[in-house]
Amino acid sequence: MTAVESFNNLLTETERRILSGLSDPYKIQTFLDSISYSIEPVYRCPLQVLRDRVAHCFDGALFAAAMLRRIGHLPVITDMLPNDRDDDHLLALFRVEGYWGAVAKSNFTGLRYREPVYRSLRELVMSYFEQYYNVAGEKTLRGYTAPLDLTLFDSEDWMISDACLEKIAQRTEKIRRFALLTPQMEAALSKVDDRSLKAGLLGAEDAGLFKPGN
Repeated sequence: MTAVESFNNLLTETERRILSGLSDPYKIQTFLDSISYSIEPVYRCPLQVLRDRVAHCFDGALFAAAMLRRIGHLPVITDMLPNDRDDDHLLALFRVEGYWGAVAKSNFTGLRYREPVYRSLRELVMSYFEQYYNVAGEKTLRGYTAPLDLTLFDSEDWMISDACLEKIAQRTEKIRRFALLTPQMEAALSKVDDRSLKAGLLGAEDAGLFKPGN
């Protein structure tokens, strides 16, 4: 039995109806936008996200990857890496005619969906640069990881069990990383203007925000 078949076999009729509507990447994003942002220090597998209707960026990326898999894409994620004054942020990746797009759950307005129009993974990640900032208005994105294929964890039932999710998180810390900025670029960065900062925090769950210095 495949991982997708194992997942599908556990769905209720109501859950099947919900997922039947997630027929393209943007509809998957819309579902993630409709559920609450998790402030709990726990990981939820895709099945649990569906049932609890709550997720943070890690849970959301895995859920999106699983849903993308159900419609024919590979379940692949990448981790965007900040400096030490912010949280990292995971994306579920997909490609259409060779171009990269992404689905994500975020507490920030600008760190979610990207259309599949980017020629490379770096180009996709850089599209998040200006929106990747902390509550102090500091632009914090510094790098990203190589894509991680979640089929590597099929034998551990990552789509239906929370048991191996910590292992997936640990793997993202060990795979190849790519820097985006030189030290000179970092030193010259401006802060985010107040209008953009407020826009990025629209609807944010305050308890889930990284607070620099805490």
